Amino acid sequence: MKGFVFHGPGRSAWEDVPDPGIKDPTDAIVRVDAVTICGTDLHILKGDVPEVPSGTVLGHEAVGEIVETGSDVRTVRPGDRVLASCISACGRCRFCKDGAYGQCRGGGGWILGHLIDGTQAEYVRVPHADLSVHPLPGALESQDAVLFADIFPTAYEVGVINGGVRPGDTVVVVGAGPIGLAAILTARLYSPERIIAVDLADSRLEAARRFGADAVVPVRDEPEQLVADLTDGIGADVVIEAVGVPESFEMCTRMVRPGGRVANVGVHGKPATLHLEDLWIKNVTITTGLVDTSSTPTLLRMAASGRVPTSELVTHTFPMDQMEEAYEVFARAADTGALKVVLGEQRHDELAVPAA
Repeated sequence: MKGFVFHGPGRSAWEDVPDPGIKDPTDAIVRVDAVTICGTDLHILKGDVPEVPSGTVLGHEAVGEIVETGSDVRTVRPGDRVLASCISACGRCRFCKDGAYGQCRGGGGWILGHLIDGTQAEYVRVPHADLSVHPLPGALESQDAVLFADIFPTAYEVGVINGGVRPGDTVVVVGAGPIGLAAILTARLYSPERIIAVDLADSRLEAARRFGADAVVPVRDEPEQLVADLTDGIGADVVIEAVGVPESFEMCTRMVRPGGRVANVGVHGKPATLHLEDLWIKNVTITTGLVDTSSTPTLLRMAASGRVPTSELVTHTFPMDQMEEAYEVFARAADTGALKVVLGEQRHDELAVPAA
């Protein structure tokens, strides 16, 4: 089969790789019908995630069909259409029993496309299948469903829930990429007074407004001053960091009000300064985290009922064998306008595949 293989920083290729097989009785083999590219994949290609070994098939998000299961798998069977979650969960360790699947110590957590071969291939082995794949509602298109493998549960759990968004809050989302847009959509479920989006790119700020941001501001236009003006100088109740660079994190800590919450979602490849000389007196709560995906079944039900709109997030679609071109488009999002890039199945009403 073919897969997209990481060969070290700056080197990757769509090439022949061995077919996956059942290794453990809790495994499932999924034929991949739709897959997407994550910002974390770009971090891996840059060398920001050094524990990913050369030769690894990348990707941790997919929709597909079960083609084989191990002898201990009970909840899915061959022929089932499923979402392969970005997080695998053994279900037995201390953290899994608490629902903290991202911290699994039983061979799970974020392993696909990280510690083992991932989903950007024609087939993928998913360990701990009973808790790591989710049967899909028939009404949900594959290219919509694949967004719930990572970006929606990540934005919701690590951003909105960790940030403690409440009715009447002022929420600032720094970074209007896919995660930031998903944070805007899911923060709206809690009826904040206003949501402010901050980004470098005007195209992403336009998308943020379409997805429900009440105000948008480019970084060049002093977003900290806008937040101060809109909150009578107090600051935001919740600031969600959805970029993963030192400057954006430090900006978030300057925007938050005394007693407010900063929820860091971005994947950081460099150290950021924690200015405790300013923050120690402000009663600020700062959270970090890897998604657990415990919210995935709920989010899938809400998507199937139309409560969480997704279709506008997918801006580009490609066949699987154009993986390298898809990465190029996604990596140049400022030029291409890419939000989410999906490879594989097309939506039923699509007739062509845009190249950029």
